[in-house]
This record gives sequence, structure tokens and C-alpha cells, in this order.
Amino acid sequence: MGLFDAFKRVRYYSPMTQVVLVGLVCFLCPGMFNALNGMGGGGQMDRTVGNNANTALYCTFIVFGILGGSIVNLCGVRWTIAASGLTYALYSGSYIYLNHTKNGAFTIAAGAILGVGAGILWAAQGMIMVSYPREEEKAKYIAVFWVIFNLGGMLGGILPFAINFKSEKDTLSDGVYIAFVVLECIGALLGLALAPPSKVVRNDGSSVVLVKYTSAGKEALEIVKLFLNPMMLALLPMCFTSNFFYSYQFGPVNASIFTLRTRGFNNIFYWGAQMVGAFALSFLLDNQKMSRRKRGLIAFGIVAVFFNVIWGGTLKMQLKYTHGPLPTGETTDYPDGLIDFLEHSRAAGPIILYMLYGIGDALYQNFAYWIIGSLTNDNQKLSRYAGFYKGIQSLGATVAWQLDAKSVSYMHQLIGNWVLLGISLPPMFYVVYTLKDHSEEVVQADESEYSEKHEVQV
Repeated sequence: MGLFDAFKRVRYYSPMTQVVLVGLVCFLCPGMFNALNGMGGGGQMDRTVGNNANTALYCTFIVFGILGGSIVNLCGVRWTIAASGLTYALYSGSYIYLNHTKNGAFTIAAGAILGVGAGILWAAQGMIMVSYPREEEKAKYIAVFWVIFNLGGMLGGILPFAINFKSEKDTLSDGVYIAFVVLECIGALLGLALAPPSKVVRNDGSSVVLVKYTSAGKEALEIVKLFLNPMMLALLPMCFTSNFFYSYQFGPVNASIFTLRTRGFNNIFYWGAQMVGAFALSFLLDNQKMSRRKRGLIAFGIVAVFFNVIWGGTLKMQLKYTHGPLPTGETTDYPDGLIDFLEHSRAAGPIILYMLYGIGDALYQNFAYWIIGSLTNDNQKLSRYAGFYKGIQSLGATVAWQLDAKSVSYMHQLIGNWVLLGISLPPMFYVVYTLKDHSEEVVQADESEYSEKHEVQV
């Protein structure tokens, strides 16, 4: 009865409820995609089709990530997120076709379509996550979302691990892909449960929407202004780098030195570690006993040191091998072949390092979102900022996935990741150093026009 009473006290129109809902959507859609991608090549032995599909995905993501914030501002969050969720199901389903025909054209096309949906979904998600909470709660809300979202990656790691536990195949079975499609369709439908931003009210009685209704012309102008904004330009290297490491971690590491079932096992800990990293960082970033700048500078130091340490550890491991399993049937040149998680003495070090990748990803991306959320409290600006972040992030990912698709040496991919980290840190430090204790405030405006038009569209 106590749990039931607690459930009754939950306000549907509260910011936390909405962040939890969008977290569940991302748990079931991007979370499943991350799990599939984390297998390396979408769970295929030959990563070529998966790499090219990711390239197509991120090419369209670049455009619709940047446009996504304006699309969400014009069309609302419900239908944009629901429709975007279905593109994840289409992508996962395309691998069933690939399993049976060995024709990668449909999977690559599905990747391009997914880029459109993902760009819009992540712009909406970013706006909800960083504009709904009060300033002193933003890191907590980011962490809550990140935990729910990465539970999807964990579940997506458990599915192939369990289904392929006794399998000797190098490719995921149809059953795994079907499970992903079903879960992603459920996630898309859950998007319809989101409330219009105009109805969301914080616990202190303030509305999250304090701006007038926008227009297509205004949004076009605001998109141009993003590329003239000094802070956004300073954050370009951070945005570009923030997903660049995925292709290296998922391909040259996870897919190259581990057995198929161990790749799923690794993903359970990779995405699980993200939850630990996100929550740990939130306690620092929401600590009101320190100024916002001081909190940011400490977090910056943690991110910088942590990433340099894990890339140093990776260098030591990368010196041991040059390639993973090849389509010709040749296995990896990693000492003693592919690692299985039951080989405890061989597996412990590489698996722990892979888990630390997950913590590093959470630290970097949660810190990035916190920086963006610290620039303003205007929900329409934040939807554009989030779209800009995801669009430039996708540009980096496009380059990274093509490096692996074009068989750039693993060592050069590692060096590229490390150099990009070094380039991203100085301008990130500059932005953090200039942060004020309070973001610019939005002028209260008449919401009637906004509410009326948005309720029709959502």
C-alpha cells in the first residue's frame, strides 16, 4: 500500500516525471541501438555493412541534429519523439534482412533514415532534460536520465549474451534482432505519453515554458545564429569528440579481441558503468556549497585526467595486436586468440578497461550537457543547443565510423581519439571558466498563444 500511495503522489506534469518518461523512451530505443552497436558491426562478423550504416546514419544525423531543435520547437515533443522511435525499430529489423540475404543496401538505407529520427529525438530529449529542472537540480536530472537510458544498453547486452551463450556463431541470431524491434516499438509508443512543455510545472509552481510561440522563419534565423555564437563555437571540439571514440571502442576493441558472447557480457558492464559515472558526477555538479565555476573546473579536471589514463591503458593493450577476426576466416592476432569471459586471467584486465570506457563516456557527456544547460534557462534555446551538440557530435561519429570502415590501422584510430581529446580540452576549459552562478533568465511572456498552438500539434 505504501508503494501505491507513493505512486499516487507522483505528479504527471512534474519535470521529473517527464524526464523519467523520456528516459524510458531512450531506454527502449537509443538504449537498444547502443547495445546493438556495442556488439561491433551490429552483431555481424563482417563489420563493413554496420560501419557504412553508421556512416549513413551520422551523415543525416548531422543535418537533423542541427535542425532537430527547431523541428521540436515547431511541432512539439509527443509526435516527434514517437515517430523518431520507430526509425530505431526499422534499423534493428534491417539486420534480419541482412542475415538472410547478405545484402547490406537496406541496412545502410535504414541507417540514413534512423539519422533523421535520432537527430530530432535527441534534440527533444536534450531540451526536456536540461530545461525542465531548476538550475540547482540540472546535474541530478541529467544523471537520472542517464541511468534509465543506459539500463537499455545493459538489457541490450544481456539479450545477446543469454541467447548466444552456447552458440559458436559469429553473427547474432534473428531472435535477438526481433527482441530489439519489439522493445523499440514499445519505446516509440511511450513517446505519446509525454506532456506538452506548456503544461509542465515545477514543484515551486513555475512553468518550464516562458517563451512565446515560435515560427519557421525565426527558427531558420536562430539556426544560423548558432554558428555565430562564441560559446557554441568554443564547444565545437567538445561536441565533435563526444562520440568519436565509440567506433574504436566497439570495433577495434570489443569486436576484435572478444568472443561474441563476451562482447554482450562486456556491454552489460559498459552501460552499467555509465550509470555509476553519471550519478557520481551529479553530486559534484549540483553541490551548492561551491560556485558553479568551481564545480565545473573540478569536473573538468576529473574528465581530463580520467580520459588520459584510460587512453594510456588502451595504448598498452593496443601494442599487442593489429586486427580482429577477418571475413577470410583468419582470427585476431591478439595473443592466444579471442578472449572469453570465462578465461579469468586473460579477461580481467581488458574487461575492466572496457568498463572504464563506459565511465569515461558518462563523465564526458554528462559534463557536456551540464555545460550546455548552464548557458541558459530558455527551453527553446536549449533545444537548439542540444540539437547543435548532437549534430556536431554526429559529424565526428561519421568520420570515426568511416575510419574503421576504410580499415585505418587500430593504432592510428587510437592516436586520433587521444589527439582529439587534447584539442577539445582547452576551449572546454575556457567556457567553464566563464560560467556565471546563474544562467541568463528568460523574460516571462504570455503563454496562451504557445499553449494553444502546441497542444494542437502534439
